[in-house]
Amino acid sequence: MIRLVGPVWLSPEDHAVVAAAGDRLVPGSAETGVADYVDTLLGAFEFDPPRIWAGGPFSGRHGGEAGFDSFLALGAVEELAWRTRIEGSRGLPEREFNGPVRGLQEEYRDGLASLGTDFATLSPEEQDARLGAVPEFKALLYRHACEGMYGDPVYGGNRGGAGWAAIGFAGDVQPRGWTAVEMRPPAASEDGRPPAASEDGHA
Repeated sequence: MIRLVGPVWLSPEDHAVVAAAGDRLVPGSAETGVADYVDTLLGAFEFDPPRIWAGGPFSGRHGGEAGFDSFLALGAVEELAWRTRIEGSRGLPEREFNGPVRGLQEEYRDGLASLGTDFATLSPEEQDARLGAVPEFKALLYRHACEGMYGDPVYGGNRGGAGWAAIGFAGDVQPRGWTAVEMRPPAASEDGRPPAASEDGHA
């Protein structure tokens, strides 16, 4: 799987703030690469093709070619939509057919400025206070921290499938698929909860 070296769009200082803020909102997300996920999303058009849609049909983690590592080229309409979403409309007529759009890059610039470059060094209580002062950015960070924690690792987060392992999800298993035994409903434990799956998908 392709791994990037260093931030692409975020500065090293902002990368550290995103990691610390994401970890405050979704514990464990910093270690799984949430800042890399956000950085790759914001800098998607620094790559050719843009890192928007991973290819396929298989990840290569359970056999088959690692097609997810090859990103797909975007059509003209897709590129316009994603550039507008990420970069904003920037006063360009073709991006403002529904009015001006504030892109994710601008939201992160303003939000990170509000959190401050010293955010990662603050106490948990101080971090919570700063996040609470920017509720819209906090909500955006929370959404991206969840995506980075539990999305496919090819997008930069969920490093080593750690997010999946934490919730007992084996991840994609194609082309191996599932055995008949794995498809059976799991037996409930004494407390009524189904057993958690292991990394290979077995209960």
